Order: sequence, then structure tokens, then C-alpha cells
Amino acid sequence: MATAQKTNSLGAAKARSTAKAASVFLLPAILLIALYILYPIFDTFYLSGFKWNGISSARQFTGLDNWKTLLTDSNFWAAFQHNIIIMICSILLQIPIGVLLATFLDAGGKKLNLFKVIWFLPYLMSSVAIAFLFAYALATNGGLISSFATIIQGKRVTVDLLGKSPQALYTVIAVMAWQFTPFYMVYFIAGYGNIDTSLYEAAIIDGATRGQYIRKIALPLLAPIIKTACTMSLIGSLKYFDLIWNMTQGGPGNSTELMATYMYKLSFQQFNMGYGSCVAAGMFILITAIALLFTKVFVVKEDY
Repeated sequence: MATAQKTNSLGAAKARSTAKAASVFLLPAILLIALYILYPIFDTFYLSGFKWNGISSARQFTGLDNWKTLLTDSNFWAAFQHNIIIMICSILLQIPIGVLLATFLDAGGKKLNLFKVIWFLPYLMSSVAIAFLFAYALATNGGLISSFATIIQGKRVTVDLLGKSPQALYTVIAVMAWQFTPFYMVYFIAGYGNIDTSLYEAAIIDGATRGQYIRKIALPLLAPIIKTACTMSLIGSLKYFDLIWNMTQGGPGNSTELMATYMYKLSFQQFNMGYGSCVAAGMFILITAIALLFTKVFVVKEDY
């Protein structure tokens, strides 16, 4: 009896010691999360109830007026529609191409390592640098596309991909795919690396081809990773800002306006920080709701 009590006492003391150590190591991370994530979220919702220019100390409490305006704001919902288009196109472009590239590189082994480096380079570049690069390359006068068209046609041709609607939006989507597909490529290569090679060997022994192994074994095993990648692409597409802003600033007109660019214009160009905070809070609600809905609808089997 005494031995059992002593064992329980030692177990409880060890548990308390582990809990204290865990608390010490987790406390800095918890403080950083509270300071840089939780506090800005709550402060955004708080500011959404005011009319404020973001500079003066005078704030006028307006209650739910900003939210009522947001519900009927056609500019915001048009921007939200553009975000949805980018989200769908990003998932349909970046994820399948990333899987194809990862499958090719996984099949080739070490002899294709050079392609891994080359294809990953776009993701290493700054979004601002990519925006300026493509803005120059796609310029109507002297741009790369216009120059090639002029050479092919034998006369001066101007191709305006960023100055017309809806071409501008889909051009930006293509640039996004060029930048972010390498990330998903590496992500899926890591997924392939976690698949036991004995499964491939057993499939080959049983008479399966490489294509059958990929379709019947590898891709089903990658399904949880593909779901995670789709979720990241979805969230990133709904809060995208920097590349769009530096390429088009939401133009021409409002044809490439996104929720984030609309919020930026309201808050830092029109100095309507109260309504800009309301737009940011609305973004947070919509992104969270869509992400949760996606994870509920897109269900994959994780145990095989």
C-alpha cells in the first residue's frame, strides 16, 4: 500500500514538473501570439464601431453603422467576388501543377535535383520584385509580350494584358501561379518522401505500372497533404495583397480590386480607419467561415 502511494506521489510530482517546464517554454510563444495575433483581431473589431481617421485622438462611436454600410457596399462584395475567382483559379492551377511537378521530380530521383532548384527560384523572389518584373514585361509599350507580338506580326503590335478587364485579373492569377506553384511542388515532394518505398516495390512486383502506382497508391496517400495545401491556397488567396497592389493597385477601374486592397485604400489613402477596420473584420469573418466550410466539405480518408 505504501509502495503504491509512493509511486502515485512520484508520478504526480513528475507530472507537475513536466507541466511547469512546458509552461515556461510555451509562455513566450503564447505572449507573442496574444500580442501580434489576438490583440490586433480584437482591436480591429473594436475600431469597426467608430468613425475615425486613424490619426486624431477624436473618435466618434457609431455602433453598427459601419457594419450596416458593409452589408450593402457593392465595392466590397465585388472585391470579395474577385477573391473567390482567385481562390478557385489558384486551387485549380497551383495544386495540380504542383502535384505534376513533384511526381516528375520524385520519379526522376537525384538526377533531377537541378530542376528542383530552378523551379523553386520564383518562390524565393519577393512579391514586390515579381510584381515590378511582370509589370515591365507586360507593359503595353516595350513589354516582352508586345515585343514578341510585334516580331511575329512584322508590324507594331500592343498587347495590353494589365489595362483591360477581365484580362488583368486573369493575368495576375497567372503570375500568382508562377510564384506559388513551386511552394506546393516542394510540399508534395516532401509528401512523396514520407511514402514507404516498399509500397512501390510491392506494387511493381504485383505487376503495376508507374502510372497505376501513382493513381492507386501514391495520390490517395497524398490526399491529406493535398487537402492541407488546398486550405493554405484558399486562405492565402482570400487575403492576398502585395502582388496585386504593386502590379495594378486594384485597376483598371476596380477589375482587380481585392478585399485587402479595398481595405488599404479606405484606411491609409482615404483615412477612413473605422470603416477600413470594419472591412478587415469582415474579411476575417469571411475567410474563417470559408476555411471552416472547406475543411468540413473536403473530407479525405487519412488511414489506409
